[in-house]
Amino acid sequence: MDFGRVPEAMLSDIDFKLPAEPLFNKQVLKGRPVAHPLTYLGCAKWGRKEWIGKIYPQGTKEANFLDEYVKHFNSIELNATHYQIYGPATIAKWDVKAAGMDFKFCPKVPQSISHFSTLINAGDKTTSFLEGVLAFGEHLGPIFLQLSDKFGPAKRDNLYQYLASLPKDLQFFVELRHPQWFEDEAVRMELFNKLRELNVGAIITDTAGRRDIAHMHLTVPKIFIRFVGNSLHPTDYTRIDDWANRIKYWLDKGLEEVYFFMHMHDEATSPELALYMTEKFEAVCGITVKKPVFVTGDAAVKAPAKVKSSKAAKSGPAKTPAKAQSSKAAKSEPAKAPTKAKSGKAAKSEPAKAPAKLKSSKVAKK
Repeated sequence: MDFGRVPEAMLSDIDFKLPAEPLFNKQVLKGRPVAHPLTYLGCAKWGRKEWIGKIYPQGTKEANFLDEYVKHFNSIELNATHYQIYGPATIAKWDVKAAGMDFKFCPKVPQSISHFSTLINAGDKTTSFLEGVLAFGEHLGPIFLQLSDKFGPAKRDNLYQYLASLPKDLQFFVELRHPQWFEDEAVRMELFNKLRELNVGAIITDTAGRRDIAHMHLTVPKIFIRFVGNSLHPTDYTRIDDWANRIKYWLDKGLEEVYFFMHMHDEATSPELALYMTEKFEAVCGITVKKPVFVTGDAAVKAPAKVKSSKAAKSGPAKTPAKAQSSKAAKSEPAKAPTKAKSGKAAKSEPAKAPAKLKSSKVAKK
């Protein structure tokens, strides 16, 4: 993923510290841990030839990449569905690879819906997409909608109406990239209140060049994190340390599900950092997650020496996260928790008549 990429020389000067914990999250988390939280870790694609000889055995054919991938991770951010709508037959062939495993496929909404239609008149395509991914059955994880960096708050009505039309028995997350969603507190809080009202999660994307979208707001008691590393730069490890502390804090407050997806500008090194993440899950959160196993034995999980001059080299606090330093979007919420959004108030500019809702997923199975 190249989104948010900056020159390597700049990395040590970026403040990667995660923003302060918003008071908003108290409306979503119950304040006490759940008995059995679910944790999933994966990458964006299984078709990485660079992993042959690393976690895929030498001589692995492309047709067998998914067979190997499921041996190392328990989820995948399925970007393949962003470029094509697949029918149930193809989805079923992928699903069988994870038979008997606690594995989740997290499909990305097709770009024909998210980017080319601006969410208008997208009902038929959405139904076709959902009819396909429902073939994952129990292996279907959250479905995520990524909008382009040109889709700003001026199109909020399109977004809210589209999300309201989606089946309620499926979990959806949305990733927003336009800076105006995060620059103005009123716009930002309207967004998060509306997503909470619709039971739609807000994806948190942690990438070097866009610190504003690492927003820390939970609109459902689940998290979907897209972490963009920098080919095992020392700051990658200190950032993972910070995330482990934050996830532990959320788990203690009642977080139910974790979906953490590893991205790199050079995806060849994603397995190494994913392995480090599994070690932090275990050491900090007390959670055991499936580990990638390397052909020549486990890769070293010890982080390199920290960058002394880097603000990012400061590890996160073990308990309540520290206050953010600079980002406007990272400001903690006012002392008084925001009131619950009244029905329709957050989207008062919407047309009076909402579009017809899509068929429920149960109907779509037919």
